[in-house]
Amino acid sequence: MPILPPLVALAGLLAGWPAPALADSCSTGVGANLTACSTGFKCVTQMNTSLCILDTSSSSVVGSPSSIVAAPVQSVVLNISPEWVAAYAKAKPIVANLSNADKANLGTGLGQFGGACIGNTPKVSAIPGFSGLCLQDSPVGVRFVSGNSVFPAEINAAATFNRTLIRARGEAMGTEFKGKGIHVALGPMMNLMRAPAAGRNWEGAGADPYLTGEVAYEMIQGIQSQGVQACAKHFLNNEQEHFRESSSSNVDDRYQHELYLHPFLRSVQANVASVMCSYNSVNGTFACENDKIINGLLKGEMGYQGCASFDVRIDTSADWYATHSTIPAANGGLDMTMPGDKFFGAFSTYFGSNLVDSVKTGNVTQARLDDMATRILAAWFMLGQDKGYPEVNFNSWLQFLSANVDVQGDHASLVRTIGAASTVLLKNKGNVLPLHAPQSIAIVGTGARSAIISPNECLDHSCNDGVLAVGWGSGTASFQHLVAPLDAISARAKADKTSVSTWTFSDDANLSANAAKGKQAALVFITADSGEASYTVEGNAGDRNDLQAWHNGDAIVQKVASVNNNTIVVVNSVGPIIMDAWVENPNVTAVLWAGLPGEEAGNSLVDVLYGDVNPSGRLPFTIAKAEPDYSARVIYKGSGTVQIPYSEGLLIDYRHFDANAIAPRFEFGFGLSYTTFSYANLKVSGSTSGGTRQPTGPGSVLDPWLHNPVVTVSFTLTNTGSRAGTEASSLYTSPPASANTAPFNLKGFDAIFLNPGESKTVSFQLSRYDFSVWNVITQRWEIAQGVTGLSVGASSRDLKLKGSITN
Repeated sequence: MPILPPLVALAGLLAGWPAPALADSCSTGVGANLTACSTGFKCVTQMNTSLCILDTSSSSVVGSPSSIVAAPVQSVVLNISPEWVAAYAKAKPIVANLSNADKANLGTGLGQFGGACIGNTPKVSAIPGFSGLCLQDSPVGVRFVSGNSVFPAEINAAATFNRTLIRARGEAMGTEFKGKGIHVALGPMMNLMRAPAAGRNWEGAGADPYLTGEVAYEMIQGIQSQGVQACAKHFLNNEQEHFRESSSSNVDDRYQHELYLHPFLRSVQANVASVMCSYNSVNGTFACENDKIINGLLKGEMGYQGCASFDVRIDTSADWYATHSTIPAANGGLDMTMPGDKFFGAFSTYFGSNLVDSVKTGNVTQARLDDMATRILAAWFMLGQDKGYPEVNFNSWLQFLSANVDVQGDHASLVRTIGAASTVLLKNKGNVLPLHAPQSIAIVGTGARSAIISPNECLDHSCNDGVLAVGWGSGTASFQHLVAPLDAISARAKADKTSVSTWTFSDDANLSANAAKGKQAALVFITADSGEASYTVEGNAGDRNDLQAWHNGDAIVQKVASVNNNTIVVVNSVGPIIMDAWVENPNVTAVLWAGLPGEEAGNSLVDVLYGDVNPSGRLPFTIAKAEPDYSARVIYKGSGTVQIPYSEGLLIDYRHFDANAIAPRFEFGFGLSYTTFSYANLKVSGSTSGGTRQPTGPGSVLDPWLHNPVVTVSFTLTNTGSRAGTEASSLYTSPPASANTAPFNLKGFDAIFLNPGESKTVSFQLSRYDFSVWNVITQRWEIAQGVTGLSVGASSRDLKLKGSITN
């Protein structure tokens, strides 16, 4: 059979397949919201979809090939899970009987438009029941389909500090992906919010590696419980959008292990089926052909058994068009290339027949090709996709061919619940919230209303018009419905017989103030957006240009507050914004960060505004008083291969603020409540001593000696207020001076619901890993010797109880 029928669908189009007529959807949006492709990208309108794709003719895309080295194939790996062992037992005999062409096909995509999905691999007839793999975005829901849900962004999921809700989100998303016949869901995303203006921060879980790791773990467990392969991305150090194809993230070994690798370690512990490598280079070598990070860290230290792919997944697969070669990529650990063609419109691939030829010449070993195929097929078996898996029932490019299967179920209820649970109450002067049927309110700001045309009016949501419920780029999905705050609040006001005045048509500060005069409360909606580098929105090329509110937000708040002494600000943003121009104004009585709450945005906000849900969300990042207070910022200018030094080391976000005694506006973990809680009776038990450690080798970082719980920290939590509510409690360690690390480090959290007067004992389990630092000399985790402080509280700076343990 042929190795690769590239761009099958595109060829069909050129041959005369029918396609609906399209307007020039490469130029979308209205007024200031006009969308343009970023420098280095070009807009392509094909079939039923327009996309900004990498322009391979652009001089801004640079890189150099890696040296050719033979890839190691791990023969003895410690701590492989029973699920992977069983999957390999099924995959190996089949791979042994495949031709090299079939083996290569398993890891070679069919091209950008080569199938119904974002990524597609061909059918391999020699494998019973294997009709190819369908890989599809995104981390908020199924992209390019109808009948889907749009979930709150991962940054909102993190803000719940609630593992139960995060797992439920993963389960619901897994159900929807499976219902569409998708084998690989391209998420979760787990790059850290190192630079707060970075464009794709909202796709991830914030600035802390522990929190991000727990979100990744729960999401993967949830998605894969439904039989769908999750994909951990982007491996590694893709912490900004500027120069993502032409930069090198230069990261010290210790910082890499203690910060950026940790979420991927938790993903491996969750049995993630695939990992997507990133566009950027790491320490001078492209991530998708980087022997050190893929073979050394991922498949070596962590003993990862799945597939690595390019900026898509590491089975290992690569981010779309992040593959740069055949031999260096294969030997560097890449198992799958996506979408498959070398660049858009190319009828050739780096893998496929080129990979087979490289095996013939001995530049890639037969064992390496077998390993690639085995990893991909084992993931398919591990998730049970070999038996009764639904067929793909949609077409991303020719939507009139889709069956329009509705997979939403009752997920809108979960979306609403997560949206409310992730809303962070930042200020509540005089307990002005919750609202109690006020006589009159004003609602101002374009962020309160629906978009002028539709909630899907711009490509991949690459404009900021109306309520901001998701960022832009490939991490998005199409709304089937989107409840605007204006509509939800107006409905509640009607039931309460509250008069409502509005100005949401434009962001005119004077007209907004006119609507707010004389009202009992004025609700001001402001936004800040960001997304993927492929789109430039209002002059922001993926990354935000700054941390200010968009659309005249600061001026509107200030003007409204000058005429209304009960101004309530609602922030829908992709991350932190600088609020110091108005947050201390006495007439600004309340501030809520609602983030990117998904399709039920208005309803989830009303639940909190009116007290139907007690606010329990906590910031998964620090809000500074000024942008220079952060330790790392986006690099916006450069040429050639732009060097991104991670010179701040371990001190990102709150770690930096704590270590340098910088006062934040609102610290990591901050969030107010309508009720009150007390903490008492801290107890610490257990010890890190004893036990037998495994020798260093492949998979040894998963050593049970390192990860099994050995210390318990418990305390009594009591709801001392008059309302039922959830308290998100956290545990921080303060390692001894010998560790040379941050003063406080998140190592535990739990969301506890309590009725008024109710008490519960809350326990956190700590492992030796939680007390360890990475030793770059011995290349292993070692427990920091001395006294480690243990603090429990409501945020990184609101620590109620303190104890310690000596290691």
